[in-house]
Amino acid sequence: MRVTLLNLTSQGIKCSWETPPSRSIPSRREEFVASPSSAIETELPRRCQHISLRHHLGVTHSASSNSGQGKEQERGQGRGQGQGQEQNVDASTEVKPAGIATRISLTLSALWHVLDTPKDSPWRVYATKVARKHYKLTVFLKRDTTSFLSDIPDTVPLYSLLLPGTHDTMAFYGWPISQCQYPSTPLQSQLESGIRVIDIRLALVDNRLIAYHGIYPERTPFSEILETINAFLTSPSSNRETIVMSMKQEDYSRTPPSDWSKAVKREIEESKGGLGLFFLENRMPKLGEVRGKVVMLSRFGGNGDGWEGGLEGLGIHPTTWPDSKKEGFEWDCKGVRVRMHDWYAIPSFLYIPEKVALATEILLAPPKEDLRPTLSFTYFSAASFPLATPPTIAQGFGWPKWGLGVEGVNSRVARWLLGILGGDSSVIKGVTDEGVREKEKLRASTDDGDEQEPRIRGWAMLDYYSSSENGLVPLLIECNFRGRKEGEEGWCR
Repeated sequence: MRVTLLNLTSQGIKCSWETPPSRSIPSRREEFVASPSSAIETELPRRCQHISLRHHLGVTHSASSNSGQGKEQERGQGRGQGQGQEQNVDASTEVKPAGIATRISLTLSALWHVLDTPKDSPWRVYATKVARKHYKLTVFLKRDTTSFLSDIPDTVPLYSLLLPGTHDTMAFYGWPISQCQYPSTPLQSQLESGIRVIDIRLALVDNRLIAYHGIYPERTPFSEILETINAFLTSPSSNRETIVMSMKQEDYSRTPPSDWSKAVKREIEESKGGLGLFFLENRMPKLGEVRGKVVMLSRFGGNGDGWEGGLEGLGIHPTTWPDSKKEGFEWDCKGVRVRMHDWYAIPSFLYIPEKVALATEILLAPPKEDLRPTLSFTYFSAASFPLATPPTIAQGFGWPKWGLGVEGVNSRVARWLLGILGGDSSVIKGVTDEGVREKEKLRASTDDGDEQEPRIRGWAMLDYYSSSENGLVPLLIECNFRGRKEGEEGWCR
């Protein structure tokens, strides 16, 4: 079995494998070192069952250096014939006197898989199937999803971050039409998992706001949502985070927009955090300005009556939002170009590949000649009845990992991210101009030794965000630490 280990951490990793003895063949052990941001390949004997990973202190990169430096390939060849068995990849971690060793069982991966390493492992490891007997292990630093923004400088603007989000955040009921998130992932769990953009849709019932998805009641009161957010943003472990809250009215047919807007303001004022918990200026702030706060993104408000400053006091306020525009659209927020992808009414699950191509490419860097600050805002969600319900689109169906079924959006996005972060330009489909340009840049960087990492930025909205074995959101979070150089707080040119 051939294994390629790609080390995308800032510290060298010592890898070792050992075969058990048999009657005719003695035990064998080999070690090799994967330098930071480099790949190493080895051929494993048939009897080899696992690889162990351990910190190698002799090779490090400073924390301030670009984490993507180096395209050097180091190869270590085992002496076996590579005839590994094809089963499931699993992982376990054991603590030894010299430090933590992560022991990874080497059996067949699916399309991709995040290995279930315990909390004391310093790494998050993904296995990707390259060929029938060739697997790629990509190693990332395990980051704290509860407080990942605390590691980013105050001077970074929100448009220059990759913020994972959930579409219809509170839609836990009404499967398969109205449900968009698992009931097992309430708002608190979402925030602790790294979700930083939430999509709150409400209706006014008996003079109180309740979460709704269309005409379907989702039960959670707005007051409870505010209480959960306030608790998260005032907790010692997460008080340096920020949350973007998109708000939308779901009961236009029975509630005047002015009454709905007044109810929103009233319930925020009555909540524990009050209006002081919110950033209500109509501009893109820097992270340091909004730590411990909620950034309002208002898809309501009419003329802003009742809010201080009118529309200027309703937070970020989109000037246009056409319904399900396949080619996307743009609007301006005080000098920041906002480019949107919200094509949700796809005809059927057969359009999943095109949906993913369009929704991912908007996260790539804009043209180099376009110097405007840019926020990319993309929705990976989609739904239409009966052949494109939210769970079908997000999760797929059947057994796609074994070639029987349809792979969902979330799994495809995770594979796309693993490819981009690993320098594989083939995962970019080139549907849009940005995709074509970025594919050319990635190919050129591989050929000419350019050490610049890919830049993936934006706000990414997901249905059933945890469906891909809890591996997708950590990959989105990792994008914040790639392709950024000290002193360059926007796009890394």
